[in-house]
Amino acid sequence: MSRKQQDALSRTALGVFRLNGQFLAVSEELTQLAGLTAAWWQVLGAVLAEPLPVSGIARAMGITRQSVQRIADLLVGKGLAEYVPNPAHRRAKLLRPTEKGRAAVSRIGPGHAEFAARLAEELGEEEFAETVRVLERLSAAMEALGTSMGTSGGTSGPSGV
Repeated sequence: MSRKQQDALSRTALGVFRLNGQFLAVSEELTQLAGLTAAWWQVLGAVLAEPLPVSGIARAMGITRQSVQRIADLLVGKGLAEYVPNPAHRRAKLLRPTEKGRAAVSRIGPGHAEFAARLAEELGEEEFAETVRVLERLSAAMEALGTSMGTSGGTSGPSGV
């Protein structure tokens, strides 16, 4: 890996880490009025279109199955989601939102739309669309590479990546 590539990887990782913190802060603010947390919204959002097993939510969100399980159990305990039978796997139940859970997520909608509009105005529509495309492509590339480094050693940049 060239020094330029290594620096690009480090800068990308640092930027994504910073963005993650910024998105979490915005998400916490948006979810507060709905009585949710950012993590609860993330898990509920994953199952709005269709029920999923905990492992499927974890894969889609890029977080551990144990973290999703803990949040799913909390959501079920609060009546925001429920476990339903999984026809494909007897033991791995599916998580789906309840009406109460869907109502909580819908209360986030106006603030979410307003923030999206502000961000689109700040970036411009074309640059916003390009940002989405590049981030989705980066995620797909990282997934294609998997977790195997395939290196024989070497050093990491200042970010540790």
